[in-house]
Amino acid sequence: MPDATPADPDANPDPSLNPGLNPDPDHVTTDTHPPALDAHLVVDRGTFRLDITLTAAPGDVVALLGPNGAGKTTALRALAGLVPLTHGHLRLDGAELDHTPPESRPVGVVFQDYLLFPHLSALDNVAFGPRCHGATKASARAQAAEWLDRLGLAEHAGAKPRKLSGGQAQRVALARALATHPRLLLLDEPLAALDARTRLEVRARLRRHLAEFEAVAVLVTHDPLDAMVLADRLVVVEHGQVVQEGSPSDIARHPRTDYIAQLVGLNLYRGRAEGHTVRLDAGPAVTTTEDLSGPVFVAFPPSAVTLHRHRPTGSSARNLWRCEVAGLETHGDQIRADLTGELPLAADLTTVAAAELDLHPGAPVWATVKATQTHAYPA
Repeated sequence: MPDATPADPDANPDPSLNPGLNPDPDHVTTDTHPPALDAHLVVDRGTFRLDITLTAAPGDVVALLGPNGAGKTTALRALAGLVPLTHGHLRLDGAELDHTPPESRPVGVVFQDYLLFPHLSALDNVAFGPRCHGATKASARAQAAEWLDRLGLAEHAGAKPRKLSGGQAQRVALARALATHPRLLLLDEPLAALDARTRLEVRARLRRHLAEFEAVAVLVTHDPLDAMVLADRLVVVEHGQVVQEGSPSDIARHPRTDYIAQLVGLNLYRGRAEGHTVRLDAGPAVTTTEDLSGPVFVAFPPSAVTLHRHRPTGSSARNLWRCEVAGLETHGDQIRADLTGELPLAADLTTVAAAELDLHPGAPVWATVKATQTHAYPA
């Protein structure tokens, strides 16, 4: 945990440690007003350029999802004011924030490493924000106690960060951000530091708290499950650009890039449809149930693939390809086979099935997929 020492609570805090905020709790938006968050973020950093647009209504939870180096954290820091915009704009509740210093923005941040002050109790960590906004010590501590109670941490109010579990420290950091009543809450990989067991519990708690949050929340993560569970809308960023956005269910059902397809666990191909036949740009034709025309994507899950060591006869599957096993790996309670050949694809099968088929790298196989298990949609 980083060593951090708080400044005088009556002075402006270090914005990198204490996202702060100058809240306006009396501000009310209606449907006739612009989106609560209206941002066009353009940031040049060396040879990398981030250029994305984000909008959100009050109460929305938006997840920025993408591979490492896509620009997610740069976007979050630009929203917080920790990275200046090269071009674009940032409006929150109709107010321009482009040139507003970080400590004066109504923004709260929960950093990946939480950045709690190690020598302060949980109560005083949370009270620090209100104190920086002019609250008396007694009032700030009362507000902090209320937030700790709301997050189920009342009995840990006197504990120092080193005495807290990872999940407890995450909730203290969330309470510290919320205690300033931000109009924009930013969460940078908030569950990444937790072990798998703690992550399940904290994810469920965080979902409840975000559902009750009346302003805008933006979550940065590379974990698709965190994004799917916590967010109302996903914005997928690759190479500094938005490549797809929509509801979690829409993203999962209609991936538009290889990264997204891998993220949601689908085989994805692009081609041109002529009725129920899609001729792939690189590969054979695929038979689908959809009757389409023009450029399309075709997707199907690895579980839809059936493998055979010999060409099957009498199979009802309309799609049949000769392949070769490129690799095998454990995937949950199944075996994932990566196949090359007529159509590169991934197939999931049980350990027993893999053994019965005597699968190994280099083994020739036939892969079949029923047309009813494919899904085609316009590109």
